[in-house]
Amino acid sequence: MVAAFAALGGQRVWSLMISLFGDLAQGHGDAIDGPVLSTIMAALGVRPEASRVALHRLRNDGWLQSRKVGRISQHSLTAQGRAESAAASPRIYAAPPDLSEPWQMVLTEENGRETDKNLRAGGFVSVTPRVYIGPMGSTAPKGSLALQGEAPPDWLRRAAEPVALEAEYDALLSALMAVEQQMARTSQMNALDIAVLRCLIVHNWRRLVLKHPALPGGLMRRDWAGYQCHLRVDGLLRRYPRPALQDLAAASAVA
Repeated sequence: MVAAFAALGGQRVWSLMISLFGDLAQGHGDAIDGPVLSTIMAALGVRPEASRVALHRLRNDGWLQSRKVGRISQHSLTAQGRAESAAASPRIYAAPPDLSEPWQMVLTEENGRETDKNLRAGGFVSVTPRVYIGPMGSTAPKGSLALQGEAPPDWLRRAAEPVALEAEYDALLSALMAVEQQMARTSQMNALDIAVLRCLIVHNWRRLVLKHPALPGGLMRRDWAGYQCHLRVDGLLRRYPRPALQDLAAASAVA
């Protein structure tokens, strides 16, 4: 399964670790034992020296902290790391949207930088100068015209999609489909196998989905690669639930 994601790029070790800790150990007091972390990173194809460098960087950046418990080290997210992981989790783990979800179109009086910034912060996407589309629940700026959307034409759906990420979403979809096929032939997965699989899925999904606003389902094409990726990410993460940290420690002891 590692091979399916290997060609996607963006597999920086420190970023992989952020995805791993955010998925497995986001709760207060959660910690991953050093031997467990080493086993998972090795399964991800990461060399020990690269793991050590990544740990050092994340400790310096205030994301991770480490402490000795007997003869082993335990690694955990700092308060900052937990807060930032929690902030990103709703996008990463959200269920795929209903394709009939309502949306709105907003027409602004001017095309100013501040107006554009505020609208984008509210989840809107610019389709032409002064014309934005986005979630029905977001507040339109004062003085603008907000119109409830109906069934949008295909060209408008495409205009809402993050074009710059099109190739990356296509590549991720191919990888996820390959993993689905591989998992269909795999009869048994232990806690470590599941941790590795989830890390790869979460990491590669996270690095794309957090780069653009969450589109209302009513603006999505069913065959858009981003939506199809979302369906598969959601399905795989549900099929392989997050393993307990004690199960990871037990599996690592016999690995």
